Amino acid sequence: MIVGGALTGWLDALERLAGSRAKAGLTRQLRPRPADDFVVDLAGNDYLGLSAHPAVVGASAEALRAYGLGATGSRLVRGSTEAHAALESDLAAWLGAPAALVFSSGYLANLAAVRGLSAVADLVVSDAYNHASLIDGCKISGQRTVVAPHNDPAAVAAILDAHPGATAVVVTESVFSVDGDLAPLPALHEVTSARGALLLVDDAHAVGILGPRGAGAVAAAGLAGHPDVIVTATLSKSLGGAGGVVSAPRQFIDHLVDTGRTFIYDTALPPAVVAGVAAAIRVAAAADDRRDVLLTRGVHTVARLTAAGFEVAPPAAGVLSVLAPGPEAAVAWAADCRDRGVAVGCFRPPSTPDGTSRLRLTLNAGVSDEDFTRALDVIVECAP
Repeated sequence: MIVGGALTGWLDALERLAGSRAKAGLTRQLRPRPADDFVVDLAGNDYLGLSAHPAVVGASAEALRAYGLGATGSRLVRGSTEAHAALESDLAAWLGAPAALVFSSGYLANLAAVRGLSAVADLVVSDAYNHASLIDGCKISGQRTVVAPHNDPAAVAAILDAHPGATAVVVTESVFSVDGDLAPLPALHEVTSARGALLLVDDAHAVGILGPRGAGAVAAAGLAGHPDVIVTATLSKSLGGAGGVVSAPRQFIDHLVDTGRTFIYDTALPPAVVAGVAAAIRVAAAADDRRDVLLTRGVHTVARLTAAGFEVAPPAAGVLSVLAPGPEAAVAWAADCRDRGVAVGCFRPPSTPDGTSRLRLTLNAGVSDEDFTRALDVIVECAP
């Protein structure tokens, strides 16, 4: 017989864990925003300001009328539409890859890519600052995983050399999601190619911003289309939509279609989102003016915050971070900014790989110059 206390004991345990998180300043809150939210957005990832672009919204609305609200099934049942096929063709051409496969989120794309490579690799070398989705992909891959010091090709080489005979894949972000620094992709590829290893790059924060026509950091490094390079990205950042993509040789894409659990068993991305993202690619590929805005704002932001006494590294793309004294201070800082009409990201452990809290700012090209300047003033004035 189950006693009443046994039924509620697990809830008491969760309450105690919540109390511990609260004492450490690690409680998180959902903050629903209205459609007419007029804050200056330096928190979201809509780097190029395309989420509300007329061409993007128009294409999405047209597909919504044509297909309805959802995809109605997984990609292998009823979820693959002509819009999905067209988007995958556009993505492969834009990113310079032989083929591409669209997922319903970037997180699922990363899980599929890392796990999929476990069929041909028995060692995974993962950068210490990698995103949670890559870390989780390493865990579910079932293969040996060695964590390499952040952005250290020599350390990666030493790890690979310490595992002779292993077939390895090195996993990294291109632009890292917390601090916005850029991985040394040419040096990493030199290390992997010399040792017969594969290189998997999560290009989420660089696609749309870096490289020719915004094709990403992998393209900027001259590595697009290399048979030993696999690229993942989200469609929810510079492209202003949702979903994720794996771009790679056709054989690997076919392998994911046949075996990728986060592809096979997941409902497909809605066609309206797919069509909107396809339109966003066309805008982004020709958006050198918006990329110039981000570059200029990055220089301006570093100068403004440095003059105010903060240590800020120049951003490699559209994201930079400002250190906070601690998690409570970071939460209060972000809240004060929000109260004054400026949304900023607040990153605390476990979201920060080094255990340090910070504000994360995104250089949104869709924000006016006047609002952007005012937002920086607010950030400085609200600093703890």
